[in-house]
Amino acid sequence: MSSRLSSKRALAHFRAWFLQELRRPAGPHAPAVHQNTWWRVMCLTGVDYFSTLGYQPGIAFLAAGYLSPVATLVLVLMTLFAAFPVYAKVAEHSPDGQGSISMLERLFPGWRGKVLALILLGFAATDFIITMTLSAADATAHVLENPYTPEWMQHRVGITLVLLAFLGAIFLKGFKEAMGIAVVLVAAYLLLNTIVILTGAFEILRHTELLAQWRANLALSHASGPGMFLAALLLFPKLALGLSGFETGVAVMPQVAGGPYDTPAKPIGRIRNTRKLLLTAALIMSTMLMGSSIVTTVLISPEEFHGPADGRALAFLAHRHLGETFGTLYDLSTILILSFAGASAMAGLLNLVPRYLPRYGMAPEWAKASRPLVLVFIAIAFGVTVLFDADVDAQGGAYATGVLVLMTSAAVSVAIVMAPTRWRWPFLSIAAVFIYTAAMNMVSRPEGIKIASFFIVLTIASSLFSRALRSTELRISGIVLDDEAKEILESDTDRVIRIVAHRPGRNDNLREYDAKERHSREVHHLSPEEQLLFLEINSGDASDFDAPLHVAGVRVGRHKILRAQSPAIPNAIAALLIHINKLTGKLPHAYFGWTEGNPVGYIFRFLFLGEGDVAPITREVLRKNIPDPDRRPFVHVV
Repeated sequence: MSSRLSSKRALAHFRAWFLQELRRPAGPHAPAVHQNTWWRVMCLTGVDYFSTLGYQPGIAFLAAGYLSPVATLVLVLMTLFAAFPVYAKVAEHSPDGQGSISMLERLFPGWRGKVLALILLGFAATDFIITMTLSAADATAHVLENPYTPEWMQHRVGITLVLLAFLGAIFLKGFKEAMGIAVVLVAAYLLLNTIVILTGAFEILRHTELLAQWRANLALSHASGPGMFLAALLLFPKLALGLSGFETGVAVMPQVAGGPYDTPAKPIGRIRNTRKLLLTAALIMSTMLMGSSIVTTVLISPEEFHGPADGRALAFLAHRHLGETFGTLYDLSTILILSFAGASAMAGLLNLVPRYLPRYGMAPEWAKASRPLVLVFIAIAFGVTVLFDADVDAQGGAYATGVLVLMTSAAVSVAIVMAPTRWRWPFLSIAAVFIYTAAMNMVSRPEGIKIASFFIVLTIASSLFSRALRSTELRISGIVLDDEAKEILESDTDRVIRIVAHRPGRNDNLREYDAKERHSREVHHLSPEEQLLFLEINSGDASDFDAPLHVAGVRVGRHKILRAQSPAIPNAIAALLIHINKLTGKLPHAYFGWTEGNPVGYIFRFLFLGEGDVAPITREVLRKNIPDPDRRPFVHVV
């Protein structure tokens, strides 16, 4: 008996720990729980953003050749004068970390906005999941390329899965631990990169003929300065991965500590500090990108870029100019930051999913808790890794597609918001550039949109399936009665409370209410002494899953009417009947008439319009929420 009790206690403790946020919100999507200074949060986003230094110089050279520094300059200009202004506005209009998705949801209300949000969530899932898998796979590539790696570790998929499992274990332990690790990794990685870049610059100053040779090679392919810049502009879509840190930068905004005068409605300090985060990260990354592009282009030959320097240009220079010991140290820092680069992506997912899908009714309640979601995301990452054999190149198109579509949605959202102001033309121009960039990426790498489409279909299908399964939940977050409604319900409490469902029509038509009352008494065999209350519920925004129910009391002649609006009429009726029982201590009776029509069609009307065959659905909602038939309000249908 004691062992059974101890097992139950252990299970209860595990459940409390595993579903912690359902009792007390915590983690990356909670308000004011684990907030940190902006520079510490910058390190969390930086494990993704700064880690691209591991492969961005190689991508730039393979795309632009000797023009790589000029193409990187275009990327830097886009970073500072396009991406940063856009995301500074996104932070202002979405301070809780939902990003451009919430901006577009507000601009397009109803199902249009929610379907658009689900599509963008599919792209966000593509971006963040592939960030985890691609970064872990790239870290594995650095492990396998190091000369000290033993033979028994030559297993690409196995090592990648171990790195992903390590990432998941950190987030299961707690978000605070992830933040601390990120600070150490980013500081070490930036220091080592600075040493490599400065060493490369010193080598160029020592051997000026290398710089002259680069200029000569550049002049052979591009005769004029304007021609170089134009060619670099056209190459920008291939280098746009260097902008990847902005979306995660706003996704983790809830982690940024604000000022003493912040309010939930106006977190001015958090917005200001997030802008510091974005600008500082952009300046650091721009400096590193320019320096790395110059030293790698000048010091590494094209043959080496296609050989041992492929995907690891700075690591190649570290081994060549600073020795195998320092090179191995650099490899280790690169491996660690790449394997942990998924931390900012995981934080972004843990912020976005609980804010949208449970609110839409498109995920179970446990999706509000971080730890179950961590297991789900790691399981998906495992599947993607096995499917693509931990191949970095095979996942690059999907990664670029996810990043660019989200950045395009941010640019378009900000352009719409800024349209009435004098800044509309600059932001419209930025939006046009990002639309072009995303389109060119999809044309050149169509596999990216194919993979993203899989995540979109998976997101929408699972969301609709979950909403269908949850459709008979109560779905009413609270009931508010006005004074007249309270007086109607609390008067004549010695009588049985009988509610007649009435379709809203002309609200002051006394004859209509007289006719409805006569018909109801006749078909339900109610005596003239029985008091009848009419209940009218107008359809609200059916795309909302739950909402508070505000009930107004109205009198038309001698008739007493309760009126409300709800996204789901049967659920609202059931919730009100339960509330009446709690308020009066009596079980109310509800009276309906059968609805004529195809029942299958009414099921879809209920799922997507909140209407349908009201009586049986109301009864089912009551049955699921009150298992005891003797304590359940009565439903009568004829």
